[in-house]
Amino acid sequence: MTFRIAYSELHKLAEEAFRRAGLADDDARTGADVLAVTDAWGVFTHGTKNLAGYLRRLQAGGLRPRGQPRVVSEGPAWAVVDGDSSLGMVTSVLAMRKAVAKAKASGLAYVGVRNSCHFGAAGYYAWLAAQEGLIGIAMANDIPSVAAPGSRGAITGSNPLAYAVPAGKHRPILLDMAISTVAGGKVFAARARGEPIPNHWIIDAQGRPTSDPSGFPTVGALLPMAGHKGYGLALLIETLSGILSGAAITWGIHSWSHHDASLQTLHGAGFLAIDVKLLQEPETFTRRVDGLIDEIHAAPRADGVQRLYVPGEMEWERYDTAMREGICLPSDVVANLKAAAEMVGLKLPEGAES
Repeated sequence: MTFRIAYSELHKLAEEAFRRAGLADDDARTGADVLAVTDAWGVFTHGTKNLAGYLRRLQAGGLRPRGQPRVVSEGPAWAVVDGDSSLGMVTSVLAMRKAVAKAKASGLAYVGVRNSCHFGAAGYYAWLAAQEGLIGIAMANDIPSVAAPGSRGAITGSNPLAYAVPAGKHRPILLDMAISTVAGGKVFAARARGEPIPNHWIIDAQGRPTSDPSGFPTVGALLPMAGHKGYGLALLIETLSGILSGAAITWGIHSWSHHDASLQTLHGAGFLAIDVKLLQEPETFTRRVDGLIDEIHAAPRADGVQRLYVPGEMEWERYDTAMREGICLPSDVVANLKAAAEMVGLKLPEGAES
């Protein structure tokens, strides 16, 4: 059973829920923006499905409703932001906007974040830079849930990485991925539905591939994408998000979804922005990006393949459909959203079930 809801109604619900949990109006709006856009992209593991978890932490004190993210050190092309344990989306939007502003002055900028929390979909922040005509890169660390090649348990976090490249006639190229074979949220969703998973997603307690998600994350770990390559990327992201920013790393991070909700999670994040106009005319750059996309679209296709996509195109198509016809939320998202609404005395708006 799915539930179709207008984007505006979903945004309004999330915004009001955050407001009732104590967030200021602007912060509540920012949090709702990130979650609603993510659902409109069809990335349901990182959208409003997680609203109840954020509300739980806001109510218990692990997230500070009136936290004040602030720049604690900076230079012409870099800064470090302390999130003050506020909502991760609020801190991350501030950090990427700071990176964009500094990149417009210096060409390229890095902003590291410490004392943050789970920030949702990394792609949202990369997209913020692309909206300004810049290349954006966003990443974060997390409590270990991913094995290293040969390990029997978790070594690194799923450590998401996203980039967005502005185009001209096309939408931005947009990639958002975890360094694990799949995001942990997909394993949790399968576990909640009582479904098996492909046996290349996780390992069991002995380090063997398994299709049983029931013990995750207490037992076993996610597998890194492409083996040692995903593992290597995880360590780079750990460096830029955690070590360089001064944030907690690996087991020093608390799980935002499973640990005591009164504890600060101490996540780190990293944001980079590159202003293309300091290297070439923006029109030249976007024309070349459009040409690259057109070249890919026109490339020979294998039998039975109707279209070649660049990263982000499927999400943009779902986004456009969502804005026209509403967002079709899966049953597990609806259940979590109802729980979130009840936590703050709200009800789901009327929607069409199918």
